[in-house]
Amino acid sequence: MKTKERGLIINPNEECQLKCFVDADFAGLWKVEDPEDKKSATSRTGFVLTYAGIPIMWCSKLQPVIALSTTEAECMALSQSKRELLPTQELLRDLSRAFQLGPHNDPKFASTVFEDNSSALELAKCSEMRPCTKHIAVKYHFFREHIQNRNINIEPIDTSIQVADILTKPLPRLSFESLRHLLMRW
Repeated sequence: MKTKERGLIINPNEECQLKCFVDADFAGLWKVEDPEDKKSATSRTGFVLTYAGIPIMWCSKLQPVIALSTTEAECMALSQSKRELLPTQELLRDLSRAFQLGPHNDPKFASTVFEDNSSALELAKCSEMRPCTKHIAVKYHFFREHIQNRNINIEPIDTSIQVADILTKPLPRLSFESLRHLLMRW
């Protein structure tokens, strides 16, 4: 399908929520590129921020350091997405106050983050650091206070509908088209 004539489809009836879909591809270039190249062991972060069902920000990039596990790669991706989510959330809150729009006048306005890795979800939600994951928790979990204060909800999502997958790795055509439809509505 040619997409040159396609664009963002705005549906004014869509619920005006800020959502973030996050994924990571752990050492995705391993054995694809030269195994002696340090970059072949790096993981890729992908995330999409949507507002009212429309993508407003997205990112796909190699992580700055080598993750030692899938969980660590996913936590790095969560951390990076939160650094974009928090100011975007604040901007939407300020705009809605200024223009007296919608539910964002409520100081309890919350965004939802969707993550498909159960270990990363557990680490993001837990209140105590565990000895075996302390290195992850200290470096990448600055956003835990936002989850505990309830201005960010973190929810599991099935990998088959994780739209951020598009940004982390090559996908079979049918999977790509299915996720593209979920994200772009075409």
